[in-house]
Amino acid sequence: MCGIAGIVAFSPAGTVCFHNISNASGTLSKRGPDYEGFFRSNHVVLAHRRLSIIDVSASANQPMQDESGRYQIIFNGEFFNFLEHKHALEKLGVSFKTTSDTEVLLQLYIREGPACLQKVNGFFGLAIFDQEENTVFIARDRMGIKPLWYYHDEDKFIFGSELKSLMAMGIPREIDRISLLNYLQLNYVPGPWSIFENVRKMRPGHYVIIKAGSPQTVQEISFYNIPENSSSTFTGSYQEAQNKLHELLDASVQRRMISDVPLGAFLSGGIDSSVIVALASRHTDKLRTFSIGYKDEPMYDETKFARLVADRYKTDHTEFSLSADDLYRNLFNVLDYLDEPFADSSALAVNILCQETKKYVTVSLSGDGADEMFAGYNKHRAEWILRNRPVFSSLTRMASPLLRPFEGARNSATGNRIRQIHRFAEGAAMTASERYWRWCSFIDEGEIDQMIDFTYENRNYFRRKKDILQPIGSGSTLQDVLRMDMHMVLPNDMLVKVDMMSMANSLEVRVPFLDYTVVDFAFSLPDHWKMDAVFSKKILREAFRKELPQELFNRGKHGFEVPLIKWFRTGLRSLIEDDLLSEKLIDRQGLFCYQEIAALKKRLFSSHPGEIEARIWGLIVFQYWWKKYMD
Repeated sequence: MCGIAGIVAFSPAGTVCFHNISNASGTLSKRGPDYEGFFRSNHVVLAHRRLSIIDVSASANQPMQDESGRYQIIFNGEFFNFLEHKHALEKLGVSFKTTSDTEVLLQLYIREGPACLQKVNGFFGLAIFDQEENTVFIARDRMGIKPLWYYHDEDKFIFGSELKSLMAMGIPREIDRISLLNYLQLNYVPGPWSIFENVRKMRPGHYVIIKAGSPQTVQEISFYNIPENSSSTFTGSYQEAQNKLHELLDASVQRRMISDVPLGAFLSGGIDSSVIVALASRHTDKLRTFSIGYKDEPMYDETKFARLVADRYKTDHTEFSLSADDLYRNLFNVLDYLDEPFADSSALAVNILCQETKKYVTVSLSGDGADEMFAGYNKHRAEWILRNRPVFSSLTRMASPLLRPFEGARNSATGNRIRQIHRFAEGAAMTASERYWRWCSFIDEGEIDQMIDFTYENRNYFRRKKDILQPIGSGSTLQDVLRMDMHMVLPNDMLVKVDMMSMANSLEVRVPFLDYTVVDFAFSLPDHWKMDAVFSKKILREAFRKELPQELFNRGKHGFEVPLIKWFRTGLRSLIEDDLLSEKLIDRQGLFCYQEIAALKKRLFSSHPGEIEARIWGLIVFQYWWKKYMD
């Protein structure tokens, strides 16, 4: 795992920022603490920061060139099936100087061009410079596991693994106001847009070829799409599908265990990570596993379930027990690493998990991705009920107004259930696409209009929203909702959280569920094999029921709630009132209406704050980011 950055100049003016490449590389040091390398030509500069995983020798450092010197590659990621392609290339007379996957990828590109991506099973952001053609090829993996950002104008094209690397290369910093609106709703900025105008996140499964020395339109070209269910339906029996899923996941896990450095696995105590640990234990004598528990919140502590799995598979198991104070002490480390506003508060716990895990291993397996593919979230259950239990849906809509006075916060079991009923009733009255957007949001569009103090084009906002929600049409199914999660929530929230927090600690995290063979298979299955009246993630549960402790199947899904309200009222109160949400800063920004911010603060510090913590946290994260990068 590594970090990459580069500049492609279209004119002499474009070469002016070449001297910033060292600064850009410096911002990526945690992604690659083991080696720093550069390449420079008249029109192109490349930088690479290395975290050594496969072939840790100096011969595998990057930028790496082919024998002729025509091609240069910088690669952030892993190419898990590289050995089979290496053997095929050797039969064609290709000789290799290293045992790295990077050299195999370069040789594949030399022979096949962009089509080589179809052969790569892995995750990556990469760039290859062809000095003869004077072109740079950049690409991002199918699911968007690894990030790749870019900016271009008439003089240059700039790209990098993190937004901070682009900022170090001198890009203009102008806030995209539609992105800010999206962020206030979702607590993250959905790609391909970013918080800045003219900066884009490369879409998953896409590539771009840039011609150096002459400006041209930069067009992203797709090399992969999640298959449509109607065009790739699995034709076997349900039992055959279980067997196939088991086989594909086992192969995926085995592929992801190749490493020349210590490897382990996250083990949360849920079904997904437990499946990965069960499979990984087949392929190593002693797997290291890592769990976090919560001293102050026994309701959310799942370490006893993780321990059952660890005991069953005799893993070398380590538990990290966290308190609210541990999370709080970690808060500013997380905020300081973020280079785009991102307000998923669970990143605090993920950062500590990665921090502690890195003390023992350099690579860890994770169970991310299963919920999005196999319908594991509460919103999926709500969607199923809405589509299959119309009488229940009608009764809930009638009851919702009567329960409104009793609505509470997420950390109250009763209040949270009433909150869910209201959201369900609200969504039941909407179209499928509007409902999806609302259930992903923490605040509706009317409330945002009251909060902001700037104008924007309504048509631009709704055009972008329509573009994002394109997978969900009028005749959509639950499968389309899951596909929407794969397009929006997974690459913009879940994977960003894991990538940023793992890279902040120089830890590589691999996600077997997101092997494209598993994803393609999952989206060939009918809805009712994933969810029915009783089970969520039905086929995944039943495919692995015999291999996991029964206790895991007899419990509900628990998400940990960071104690934000408590922090806002204690340790963070002065930061909120006197700094980040102060009238002085709000006026200086010209982005928010202070009257509305003052009302939110009053509600926050009242005895009945309701469901406000996510909204306040989103504002705090943005304000902290704005002061660091814009003030």
